[in-house]
Amino acid sequence: MTNAESGPSQLPLLQLTNGFMSFKTFAAGVELNVFTKLEGGRAVTVEEFAELIGLELRPADILLTALTSIELLEKEGDRYRNAPVSEAYLVEGRPYFFGGYLQFYNHAMYPGWQHVVQSLRTNRPMFVDSDKQDSVFASDEDRFLMDFFWNAMHALAGYTARALREVYDFSQHRRLLDVGGGSGGFPIELCRSAEGLEASVYELPHVCDIVREKVAAAGMQHAVTAVPGDFTADPQLPGGHDVMLLSQVLHCGDEAANRELLKKCWDALEPGGTVLVCELLVNADRTGPSTAALMGMNMLLSHPGGQNYSEADYASWLTDAGFADPYVVRFEAAGANGAVVARKPAA
Repeated sequence: MTNAESGPSQLPLLQLTNGFMSFKTFAAGVELNVFTKLEGGRAVTVEEFAELIGLELRPADILLTALTSIELLEKEGDRYRNAPVSEAYLVEGRPYFFGGYLQFYNHAMYPGWQHVVQSLRTNRPMFVDSDKQDSVFASDEDRFLMDFFWNAMHALAGYTARALREVYDFSQHRRLLDVGGGSGGFPIELCRSAEGLEASVYELPHVCDIVREKVAAAGMQHAVTAVPGDFTADPQLPGGHDVMLLSQVLHCGDEAANRELLKKCWDALEPGGTVLVCELLVNADRTGPSTAALMGMNMLLSHPGGQNYSEADYASWLTDAGFADPYVVRFEAAGANGAVVARKPAA
């Protein structure tokens, strides 16, 4: 919005500048277990909230006002309660609990973003020594941060898988290989909803232990298994699958590494099989959307060669690897906004 005499408004710049305040307020609410303690529609006054959370009256009043302003709480009369989005996703123990993702970004990623200019100038990540380690997630030495990370990715993957299965029918397949599938959130969700589908999560050995824990907790041992391996080093991927999924994997690599991985997918996939590349896709003219573009900045900070790519990039790489008829299925989820789908022609 512009004014003929004063020019453009400064308000958009103010909103961008103050963005970290919303994030840190959100993080404080999660860390203080506000939303879990207000589970089930519990409504409290300022005084009751202060006692419940263990705060003095002044900071309790300030926090309630702030959380309500960013629509994480609602107020009716003199009482505050969880907004629907908080009740659904910010109560610990719920299936798609988002708090782990928020905590990982608060404790692990947020500090590194203070060095973003250095990362831009040097083309090097800030979270790892790229001469020694490919990714901040290559080991589990820091259990505190890794617990946050895997809980975060698990909830995000499950919710994203739920959105993907609404636009792609996995019941047409028999065996799924989730390449670099993290803790197994995707195949747990997909196998639960697609009768007869079985899945393997191909992951680093220390991650496979987490996969087995998550699968057992979900009661899906009959359908989902963990297969140890390293897709960056192993010469081939496990065979015997008619569908392969790469979810938030290719944004971690550069073009050469991604082309090599897609060729491995081609070699291992059964003839007539399908591959899905599930990502936050940058649009064709590389102007957004902001969720994908800003995640690209995050990849700059955390991986030596990663960035978010466009659907045209993925389609080109898939075609060059031998896949046919690439197309995009679109959906909206925190972990992705679409999947590029292609098939391996039948022999």
